[in-house]
Amino acid sequence: MPRFISSPEQFWVIAENIHTSRVLLRSGRRIKEIDGVESIEYRGENGATRYMPVPGPLKETQPYEQGQVKHMMAAVWHGVHGDEHMQETGADYVRQEARRQIAAGAHYLDLNVDEVSPMLDEQIRSMRWLVRAVQTESKIPLSIDSSNADIITAGLEEYDGKAGRPLLNSLALERLDALDLVEKFNTQVVVTAASVDGMPDDDEQRVENVARLLEPVLKRGVKKADIHVDALVFPISVAAPYGLHYLNAIQKIRDQYGPEIHITGGLSNVSFGLPQRKLVNETFIYLAIEHGADSGIVDPISTRIDNVFKLDREAEPVKIAMAMLLGHDEYCASFLRAYRAGKLGKP
Repeated sequence: MPRFISSPEQFWVIAENIHTSRVLLRSGRRIKEIDGVESIEYRGENGATRYMPVPGPLKETQPYEQGQVKHMMAAVWHGVHGDEHMQETGADYVRQEARRQIAAGAHYLDLNVDEVSPMLDEQIRSMRWLVRAVQTESKIPLSIDSSNADIITAGLEEYDGKAGRPLLNSLALERLDALDLVEKFNTQVVVTAASVDGMPDDDEQRVENVARLLEPVLKRGVKKADIHVDALVFPISVAAPYGLHYLNAIQKIRDQYGPEIHITGGLSNVSFGLPQRKLVNETFIYLAIEHGADSGIVDPISTRIDNVFKLDREAEPVKIAMAMLLGHDEYCASFLRAYRAGKLGKP
């Protein structure tokens, strides 16, 4: 059972931009100095240009020293630690991002604060604040995303449910205790293909891990339609077979579990470290849909699913990207040569 969706509207978008890992370049157009204060430019609800100062503590971090500003982290920091005015500025910033992602076609807004701090209490405070800030704006459900069950619990406790049932991201073999949260908060759930010991080596391990995890999930009465299987996407620049590992795995998972279950993944991970990421991402999403995917953890602003459905398989840039993603281009050498020769189109 390969592709079974036929339109962009059938593809579930878990929008990933409200993550504290997201960066802007300090040399980029959105970082401005306003009255001597380094600030992040954004558009408010009425379209007016607004500015959010970069908090002092962020300027002491390694990413900042390397020329990056974690802009979502800045907003969350203001929300948790700022005075009343800066708390509202932080909330305004995350709400405008929520509006942008919803307008771009998101079905869930994925919230992640894991990089805010190494301190669990700070992460929990941050997640609680972020959920409160975003849900006042969101007309779609929230996805509470963390590698820590306590942070997920905090987010689910704070979520008011007015926009629909939340998504728990994620459940894995190494943290089966999170299954209790699925039941307690009546959530939908992302389940990953990781093992107890770490990441899978190939498609077979992915399928085996998913089967082991889905057994207790389904026994607890979770419906297939409430499950999004993340079969784990790794950068194709690291190893040529990585694209096929994911694609072969999701085809087998779709065959095994049928049309009700959702198949997802951080699909843009595949292009990490490469030029022409938009081309690579859209081509890979096309291939993923052909192999049974109907969901993705993606940025709906930069990756438009309607463009994926219009992809011209016969176009030379697409053919080159597809060969690489299907494992026929060791070290991405042909793709990089084509890029340097200007054969892949505009960046």
